[in-house]
Amino acid sequence: MLVAVPAAAQEAEASAPDEEIVVVGSYTLPDAIDTATGLGLTVRETPQSVSIMTAQRILDQNLITVKDVITNAVGVSANEFDDVRNTFFARGFEIRNTQVDGVPAAWTLAGGNGETSIDVSIYERVEIVRGATGLLSGAGDPSASVNLVRKHADATELTGYVSVGIGSWDTWRVSADVGGALTADGRVRARVVGRYEEGESYIDIQNKKKWVLYGVVDADVTDTTLVRAGMSHQDTKPRGATWGALPTFYSDGTLTDLPRSQTTAADWTYWNSSNQNIFATVRQELGDRWNLTVNYNRLKNTGDTQLLYLYGTVDKETGTMDGTNPYKSAGVSYQNSFDAQLKGAVSLFGREHEVVVGALHSILKRHTDNYEAPLPWLTDIPVIGQEGIPYPEPIWGTEPKRNEQEKIKQTGYYGAVRLNVADPFKVILGGRLASWRQTGFAWSGPSDYGDDDVFIPYVGALYDITPNHRLYASYTKIFQPQNLFDRDLNLLDPLDGVAYEVGLKSSFFGDALQTSVALFRIEQDNVGQIDGEPIVVNGQQIQPYRSAQGVVSQGFELEATGQPLPGWNVNASYSQFKAEDADDVPANTDQPRKLLKIFTTYDLQGPLAGLTIGGGVNYRSKAYSEGTIPTLNTPFRFQQDGYTLVSLMARYAVTEQLQLQANIDNLFDKTFYSNMGSFSQYRYGAPRNATVTASYRF
Repeated sequence: MLVAVPAAAQEAEASAPDEEIVVVGSYTLPDAIDTATGLGLTVRETPQSVSIMTAQRILDQNLITVKDVITNAVGVSANEFDDVRNTFFARGFEIRNTQVDGVPAAWTLAGGNGETSIDVSIYERVEIVRGATGLLSGAGDPSASVNLVRKHADATELTGYVSVGIGSWDTWRVSADVGGALTADGRVRARVVGRYEEGESYIDIQNKKKWVLYGVVDADVTDTTLVRAGMSHQDTKPRGATWGALPTFYSDGTLTDLPRSQTTAADWTYWNSSNQNIFATVRQELGDRWNLTVNYNRLKNTGDTQLLYLYGTVDKETGTMDGTNPYKSAGVSYQNSFDAQLKGAVSLFGREHEVVVGALHSILKRHTDNYEAPLPWLTDIPVIGQEGIPYPEPIWGTEPKRNEQEKIKQTGYYGAVRLNVADPFKVILGGRLASWRQTGFAWSGPSDYGDDDVFIPYVGALYDITPNHRLYASYTKIFQPQNLFDRDLNLLDPLDGVAYEVGLKSSFFGDALQTSVALFRIEQDNVGQIDGEPIVVNGQQIQPYRSAQGVVSQGFELEATGQPLPGWNVNASYSQFKAEDADDVPANTDQPRKLLKIFTTYDLQGPLAGLTIGGGVNYRSKAYSEGTIPTLNTPFRFQQDGYTLVSLMARYAVTEQLQLQANIDNLFDKTFYSNMGSFSQYRYGAPRNATVTASYRF
């Protein structure tokens, strides 16, 4: 594997007195962000829990995909369904709000078209706001919102990097990031980012190829007008791709306990995806106090698959399975979004106050066509001890059958004001009028749900106890339509509830180190909970759900990030919550209640100047889901006990331009599940793996 080396995080300079080489980069962000309120507030000015995965952090931890970033972010966990699909969670609930440069983006189910595996080399940073963010994201979801912030063409001098790396499982990767001015006066600038990688996996017969290309042009058309346009494209081709995971049970009810390398894929399987984003922005300054920004975004995500699904139990005597489902599909989703935002300041009662108003209109259309394999599907398929399932490729039908066609239309109008009540006291008042409607059909039948003109209020307050310590509180409404069905194939009602949060944000050493303490309480109705074993609808397994009422999730989060001492970067966090319904029955038990995440680096001095060493610890408490042993019809708890993963890194600046870096993940080769219980299956997380990278900056 190869490190993502952000140009902005690679400022290696020589210290004049003793020619020491240091790497400049931070885990904190002084800039304003729009993810939570749209008001352009810093992390400390935002009355919610906000964490930033900066360019330096992405570099140090060798984070490659969105999933890698999420897995290492404060208070967030991930579940892997298979080689492509991932789901993310915070505070016990699934994260379904994602943004690209602040514009809401809709993903397919669990990122089935590769969205959760998008390469982060094209992004400057990732912002994660935990708690409900309906003010800007359109639907108030209680978990979090993830904002991917693109790299922009800011440099007026030619600058960039190239890097090459190799890693475990014959993986190698080449990356480049180059930017600079296109005109002598620097008013028109461009930036290009590219990456190619290929390699195998710890799972048998699997290999992957991926290429990424991104380009953007920023133009200062006038002193007050910025025009930006760009495009990104990622093409991913995994071969030997699995659909689903490993069977949990033998036919006699005992556990399979298969090796981590075991696959349920055949050598003809693949899961190709492409992710394309075309965007344009116009930002106009209106005097010295106001600005208007208009954005256009076009997202196109495609999936092209040939897969084999194995389900049921394994015959203990023969090592074979009877439940098979060969599957071939071609799907695409298009999302076109327009949004506008007017932001500025007003004077009232002798004080300055910030105001923002905005609007968004988005239409997403998606469909999936299937090419059927002729019946009967084969049975008695050998699994145990096989390096690839010996299921011959079917003769696929040539006439496509459309099994999914949906349209999602979203419109929202929002506004917020930050009232400067007194020097130490600020109040944020806002709201959004949201309409969200999905129409069409999917596997289980009609797909028609949503609501119109739902008002989502937002209230926040901040009080400076001292210049370095700020108390905050916030309240917002939760409203989220959900595409979940009960056993009678009736759609569950939308999530409905409220979210409260209070906390303390502090800074030390001239803002070099920032800390936060957050207490939260989430109250919801209509929370979908797994309701027994899957049912079969139109030849597909569908997981039914029941609505849980009066679900309350409450807990706390602690975070410290920054530089306690020069050259010492650290991010340390701990999060904990409890979620129960009105009958005190635990909810969403498949999510760990406790997460501890620490990562730190230190730039050595003296004879070892130029050497940076670091490491991290990620702890995740137990999680489980209740199910049954199919052949015995007796209750069974699918459980992953708590576990800890350790990582190490080292980087050496050979010269001001050339750096060598090594990363080791899962240092002690811990065996753990990255998913368990879903459809009576389980999936292993990655074993110990290493990366060595050489990067050259200019």
